Amino acid sequence: MSKAIRIHAHGGPEVLAYEDADPGQPGAGQILVRHTAIGLNFIDVYHRSGLYPPPGGSR
Repeated sequence: MSKAIRIHAHGGPEVLAYEDADPGQPGAGQILVRHTAIGLNFIDVYHRSGLYPPPGGSR
């Protein structure tokens, strides 16, 4: 079983949930990619914290 960080509500880091995730099997014309390291774009963090409004000015 894999793990995933999922967001089920708007808010700060307190809404991030570390959960079991089953990626399933890829279908025709699809592939399954295993990530061993990921990065986070800080503009996404700034949008979530309210420091910068998201594009279009809506939330």
